[in-house]
Amino acid sequence: MISRLHPIYLSLAVTLLTAISATARDLPASLTKHAEGLVAFWDFNEEAGQPRLSHGAQPYALKEMKGPIKRSDAGGVFGPYAARIKPGQWFMIDRPDLRDLNIHGKEAKVSVVAWVKRVEKSFWQAIAGVWDETRGKRQYCLFLNAPTGTRADEMKRYPLANRIHGHVSSVGGGTPGQKVCITYSSSATEIPLGEWHCLAMTYDGRESRVYLDGKLDSLEQYNPFPYTEGLFDGGAEGSPFTVGAVHRSGTWGNFFGGVIGGLAVYKRALNEAEMLALAQSVPLPPPTAKAAKAQEPKVTPKKAPAP
Repeated sequence: MISRLHPIYLSLAVTLLTAISATARDLPASLTKHAEGLVAFWDFNEEAGQPRLSHGAQPYALKEMKGPIKRSDAGGVFGPYAARIKPGQWFMIDRPDLRDLNIHGKEAKVSVVAWVKRVEKSFWQAIAGVWDETRGKRQYCLFLNAPTGTRADEMKRYPLANRIHGHVSSVGGGTPGQKVCITYSSSATEIPLGEWHCLAMTYDGRESRVYLDGKLDSLEQYNPFPYTEGLFDGGAEGSPFTVGAVHRSGTWGNFFGGVIGGLAVYKRALNEAEMLALAQSVPLPPPTAKAAKAQEPKVTPKKAPAP
């Protein structure tokens, strides 16, 4: 039937189909090998002032908030650049435009994978997710550096800083019996400043898990974190998808401060083998000179023998 079209319309149709096909193929090789269930992937190579467009069949546009958000010229992960998010800035997709990013329900599954370099020391840095604390519209979100972690066996929080956290909620508001949501996994390893790492969370309907550089960063009673209730359905008035901040206490906050070079969201939970393969297929830039120096073992000079 397409052959009967007027030559002009035929040309336009071919151009459109070519563009759609090119967009669908426009994924890094490391992502094409792990494309099953992939909702969106961003590489953050765009210039400041431009929306960050995802790769894949359904483009998602992250708009700058409190921008323009400059790109780092110190090298990226999936290209020469990355986005340098300063505290107080973030990216957002409005609720009506979430489509498959609106992951919810009793059978919901999700993976959030982010390639980031931490710069700021502040607590409660939101990396990415659908999470509105102010209006009780929490669904899922990957966080960095909560001051506490929740022990699953006690449902109490204890000091646990500089980790990554996979937050999940089936109720949207605070955990029953609590003012806030405390259902989240927490990693065993502290995340240093000035280094690129692959940080990830998964939820498979049974547990929230967090991964560091592709490996399940297990910590007894903290990671994995049992949670079988599913994810909240925020409805038409639910939370937007945000990168670098969430709405809490009536205003925007929980700001991420650092560099983000890649972000992938899946509507399924990657297993341990898949997460490791994905992380290992993406070379990370070396740490900054300052970070590398901080890793050097400290040598205490020996005292000279007494004369």
